[in-house]
Amino acid sequence: MAPTTTPGPTLTVRPLQYRDLDDLKQWQPEDLEAGGDLDAAEAIVTWLAHQRRWYGPLKVLSWLPGSLQQQRQTTFIAERQKCLVGLIQVSPFNQTRSTWRVDQVVINRRALANTTSSGYMDVGSRLLRHCFEVLWEARTWMLEVDVSHTSALALYRFNGFQPLAQMTYWEMPPEQIASLAEREPDLPNLLPISNADAQLLYQLDTASMPPLVRQVFDHQIQDFKAGLVGSATATANRLVNRVETVSAYVFEQQRKAAIGQFKLAISRDGQQPHAADLTVHPAYTWLYPELMIQMAKILQPFPAQSLRLTSLDYQPEREECLTQIQATPASHALLMSRSVWHKVREARHLSLEGLQLSDVLTGLQPAGKPVPGRMTWSAERWQAMLGQQKPESTAEASFPESDR
Repeated sequence: MAPTTTPGPTLTVRPLQYRDLDDLKQWQPEDLEAGGDLDAAEAIVTWLAHQRRWYGPLKVLSWLPGSLQQQRQTTFIAERQKCLVGLIQVSPFNQTRSTWRVDQVVINRRALANTTSSGYMDVGSRLLRHCFEVLWEARTWMLEVDVSHTSALALYRFNGFQPLAQMTYWEMPPEQIASLAEREPDLPNLLPISNADAQLLYQLDTASMPPLVRQVFDHQIQDFKAGLVGSATATANRLVNRVETVSAYVFEQQRKAAIGQFKLAISRDGQQPHAADLTVHPAYTWLYPELMIQMAKILQPFPAQSLRLTSLDYQPEREECLTQIQATPASHALLMSRSVWHKVREARHLSLEGLQLSDVLTGLQPAGKPVPGRMTWSAERWQAMLGQQKPESTAEASFPESDR
C-alpha cells in the first residue's frame, strides 16, 4: 500500500487537550465529514459539549489505576497551522487491551477548504496511522461502518482493514412485542447474571462465534465481569438517562454450561428505543424464540417503544427467528478488522523494482579477503579425529616435510 502524503503545511496529530474544546465548540454538524453519516456528525458535537462540561472528572479518571479505566476512550486531534482539522476516537475493546476499536473519524471540511489536502481520505489516514504507531498495546484493530458510507469504507480499506462479518440491525415494533408477551416462554433454568457466572458466559461466547472473529475479539473471563466503573456507569444510566439494565442466562444442568443469555437495556421514560444483546449456543437454536418471548414479557410494564437487536451473518438462525416474528431490518453495517504486525513493513519507503541482487545478498558477501592461517597437525591426531586410517600417501601429501 502506498504511503499517505500530506502536501502543504505539516499536519500534526496529538492527544486532545482542554484548550482544544473552545475551538471544537465552534464546529457545526454541516461542516463535519464523518463517513457520510449526518447523525454521527451531530453526535460528535454533542460529545464535545459533554467533554467540555465533564473534562475535570474525566481527567481524574485517567489517573486511576488501569483496572479502573480499562474502557476509557482516547481522542487524538489533527492540527494544521494552529487550526484543528479533524479528530479520531478510539477505545480498548477488551480488558487485556489487545484489541482496540475505532469509534469515530471526523474531519472538518471548512477548515480544509483553503488547503490542497484531499480532505477526509488524507487527514483520516494520518489519524489512523498515528493510532497504529502510538497505541503499542493493540495487536488488532476493529471498527464498524455502515455499508452506505462509501467514503468511510474507502478510508478503512485504504488503511488495511478487511471485512470480518456483516451486521444487521433489526427493529421490532411495540405491537409485535405485545403479541409475543401473550405467550409463556419455555425457560426452565433462567438465572440472573453475576460475576460468579463469568466462566460460563465466556464459554458461551467462545462457542457462539467462528475462530476468526473469536481471535479478533480476544475475550477473556474478566471481560464478563462487571467492575467498579461498569457498576458506576449502570447506576448513572439508571438515574440520569432512565435506562434500566436486565440480564439473565439459561443454565443447562447436565452439561453444567450456559446455553443462552440476553442483556436488555430498558428505556423507563420511553424517550428512546429499547436495546437487546442476545447470545445462543449453536446447538440450542430453539432458545431464540423463547428468549425473545421472555424479553417481551419483561418490557410489558414499561412504556411502549420499539426493540432493537443486532445480528451477524454467521448466526443465520437468529435472522430466521427475527424474520418469523416480523422484525424489520433497520440498517446494515460491516465489521472490519486489521492486524498491526505488518505496520512496520507498510511504513518503509522501498521499491522492489529498483532493487539489485547485490543489495539483497549484502549480508552474504564477505567483508574482505580471507587471511590464510597455518595449522599444525600430526598424522596420528588427524587419524584420531576422522576415526579412520589414512593412507601413507595422503599423509605425505597433506603435510609439508617441515611439519612432520
